[in-house]
Amino acid sequence: MAATVTLEPAGRCRWDEPVHIAVRGLAPGQPVTLRASLRDEKDELFRAHARYCADAHGQLDLERAPALGGSFTGLEPMGLLWALEPEKPLLRLVKRDVQTPFAVELEVLDGHDPEAGGLLGQAVHERDFLAPGVRREPVRVGRVRATLFLPPGTGPFPGILDLFGSGGGLCEYRASLLAGHGFAVLALAYFRFEDLPKYLNNVCLEYFEEAVDFMLQHPKSLCACSFGPTNILWR
Repeated sequence: MAATVTLEPAGRCRWDEPVHIAVRGLAPGQPVTLRASLRDEKDELFRAHARYCADAHGQLDLERAPALGGSFTGLEPMGLLWALEPEKPLLRLVKRDVQTPFAVELEVLDGHDPEAGGLLGQAVHERDFLAPGVRREPVRVGRVRATLFLPPGTGPFPGILDLFGSGGGLCEYRASLLAGHGFAVLALAYFRFEDLPKYLNNVCLEYFEEAVDFMLQHPKSLCACSFGPTNILWR
């Protein structure tokens, strides 16, 4: 029996937006396993799976049907996405190029893992990081090494300075998503990137002041700044 996987919105949506997953064309009460898989930009595999049973009409709606086991249990409409785990231990799912989407493959297998049978249906769901109209502008001003994300429109917009942890480099995926919600966001690198210091203990605090000044003077920024993952200081 062939099953049809439907996604709403179909095709593509933002990484931080919900997607409605449903399966049709199953037998009443049929046990199935849904499996999601994603390969990152280094071709590392991430997977999640969950066991379900179709309703009396041969349909499965993840907004109404609880998972019976697998990577998670209970009513979790987005579980197949948030539960993605690496095939290799200790890897982290990171989006390095926000200008391209992640492609998530969804499969419906007959029966329940670990003895799931043949493939009944499948679909590919793309999740991107740039909302329509969001502008991405590399910034190389003075010592500042960053990327500025601006929402569509004339602005000015509430501004955020996004500092990403102690791993170094330039991480843009959080800033790109925030720009899709109406913020002007400066994703700021501060070590282990281009000509910046290689080690965190060599970073000067004046560097962050220079980045704040850049946002204060930018015509599209209202301006705010954030020193941490969640704190926003408004002017």
